[in-house]
Amino acid sequence: MVEKNLRETVRGLFAEGKVDLIIGHEQGTLPLTTTPCFISDAGDADRLVWNGCCGNNLAAYLPAMFRPDPRARRGDPPKRPKVGIVVKGCDGRSVVGHIAEHQLQREDVVLIGMPCSGMVDVRKVRERLDGREMVEGREEEDRIVVVDDAGAERRFAREEVLSDWCRACRYPVPPVYDVWIEGGESRSPAPESFAEIAAFEEKPVEARWSHFEREMSKCIRCYACRNACPLCYCTVCFAEETRPRWIGIADETPDVMAFHVGRIFHTAGRCVECGACEAACPMGVDLRTFTRKLAKDVKELFDYEAGMDAEEVPPLGTFKMEDPNEFVRD
Repeated sequence: MVEKNLRETVRGLFAEGKVDLIIGHEQGTLPLTTTPCFISDAGDADRLVWNGCCGNNLAAYLPAMFRPDPRARRGDPPKRPKVGIVVKGCDGRSVVGHIAEHQLQREDVVLIGMPCSGMVDVRKVRERLDGREMVEGREEEDRIVVVDDAGAERRFAREEVLSDWCRACRYPVPPVYDVWIEGGESRSPAPESFAEIAAFEEKPVEARWSHFEREMSKCIRCYACRNACPLCYCTVCFAEETRPRWIGIADETPDVMAFHVGRIFHTAGRCVECGACEAACPMGVDLRTFTRKLAKDVKELFDYEAGMDAEEVPPLGTFKMEDPNEFVRD
């Protein structure tokens, strides 16, 4: 029902001339996967799907659509498309973040709000297949059903294979939307908890550093985490700057660690905890501990949560005399 309503809504938006483009999800080529799709015609609305495999944060595609065209002639008015985008809670927060950081204007986007019951972590499913390959996969209410390459059918409780990020999600409903798609049920918000981060903070400095060093040693410097992150929108990344060159481009451990320290701190006050970075990592690097740590710090120090209010300036984009500064003095 929710897919049918989504497709009908998209056809209506095109018919009314409210959008030039729709960004959504379509069925992927592998079991339990979807892929982002870009639709510029109402006739393609049937490509759109909505299920527990629509984990991509589509807001990552928005900033590039509104950058000035370097090939445009001087004096030509900028062409600003009207973009409709399918958003669950974390996608919607990312869009709010873009608006707050002036990467796009609110009137340029039509937000299609979706009920989100959490996204399946396909890696967790594969881990339960005992080395077999998954050849089919589907959702059945509270179950995930897969068929392996030996023809055996496996059933898993949906909750068991949900993304850890979704388990901790406090905002499954986007904070703002223009159209709400009926027909589905949103996951209940998780209670606010940084218990696992508090436990990490209690460890000695040496143990925390050892964990960071161990995780970063897995990194192959592919930049998938950066490219998947909806708020990593810089046209030139500090990691690839040559004048000045901040860090080396090799996969030497010090350079890898410097890249991740820089990237993680760049997400302070911006990360909406969508998990796109960790989902994209081919090496299974634990990025969640470090991004959640920064989210906890920003919440405690500045009483700020990313992507909730487009009118509120992010904490690292402003300065107040009463801001905590003990970390500077002590």
